[in-house]
Amino acid sequence: MAGPLDGILVVSLEQAVAAPLCTCRLADAGARVIKVERAEGDFAREYDHVAHGESAYFVWLNRGKQSLVLDFKAPEDAALLHRIIARADVLVQNLAPGAAERAGFGSDAMRAAHPRLITCDISGYGETGPYARMKAYDLLIQCESGLASVTGTPEAPGRVGVSAADIASGMTAHAAILEALIERGRTGRGKGVSVAMFDALADWMTVPLLHHDYGRRAPARVGLSHPSIAPYGAFSSQDGKQVVLGVQNEREWTALCAEVLGVPRLAEDPRFVSNELRVRNRIALDATISNIFRGLSRAAIVGRLRSAGIAFASLNGVRELSSHPQLRRVEIATPTGPVALPAPPPRWRDEDARNLGPSPALGQHTQAIRKEFA
Repeated sequence: MAGPLDGILVVSLEQAVAAPLCTCRLADAGARVIKVERAEGDFAREYDHVAHGESAYFVWLNRGKQSLVLDFKAPEDAALLHRIIARADVLVQNLAPGAAERAGFGSDAMRAAHPRLITCDISGYGETGPYARMKAYDLLIQCESGLASVTGTPEAPGRVGVSAADIASGMTAHAAILEALIERGRTGRGKGVSVAMFDALADWMTVPLLHHDYGRRAPARVGLSHPSIAPYGAFSSQDGKQVVLGVQNEREWTALCAEVLGVPRLAEDPRFVSNELRVRNRIALDATISNIFRGLSRAAIVGRLRSAGIAFASLNGVRELSSHPQLRRVEIATPTGPVALPAPPPRWRDEDARNLGPSPALGQHTQAIRKEFA
């Protein structure tokens, strides 16, 4: 079955995570994605070798693409790339700042030559401003945007354990390209899209920023708790296992007190009668809950939470994720063997799971593409 983007040609001068994630989603939807790689390949190919010798990052983000090795600084290869772009619908790049322009493939020039072309530039800080020419990697953006300052324990900041800045910008770029394709369907003209990793995480940081700007106090790091809601965090049971629970409204707070903690009068304690007061008195609140939970097994706590309709979760590790009953997997081919990945969202209600294309070997499609666009 043809995907919704069948017939769309995407050319991507990409590396690492952000742009590959964007174009991976386009490929999943049926677009033909030509991934342009230098002779040594996308450096994400060498991040690790855990999946049959392949990089976990690379097989995750490059399924369904065609790998074309060329040197766009060489006149013949530059001419080939120009011919491919002339037939493309979308051009994506996340090279170092200014690299595409210096090579003659800047977005403005490409759209001027090909008015139907949609271009998408993914960068660290955008194309203007004092940081525009700075190199930017995921952890650096997590730090620069303030995300690391609200992540971790009270004692120290921490990195979000996955590539949050890359993923945020890749998702944003994917959505923007789809919007541009819809608009082109009405107007017949392409559009330039610019996505900055810093902008993506600054958007995610809106709530802490508003707390700082209007409340004059940014949320503190609270580990496995929530800075703005209480009780919302991890509590240990009698058998040493942790349960994470979350209370979102006063009805749930009353139910937690009566049906889970067995202390109905606690709901009327002046320190805890509103979420704002519970947050202000979090230390006392958490101590009260912890004292009760330490006398109960995890199974008993979970049973009471279920019965009371209180949201909860297990504090799982990657081992538990791997065997989680809710985890859906799909298998893709790689040059060295099949790899099972988490099935990408969304789920399509009216069709079977989409068949995802293989992860390409470096330069696997070079000769065929050179012949096609000769």
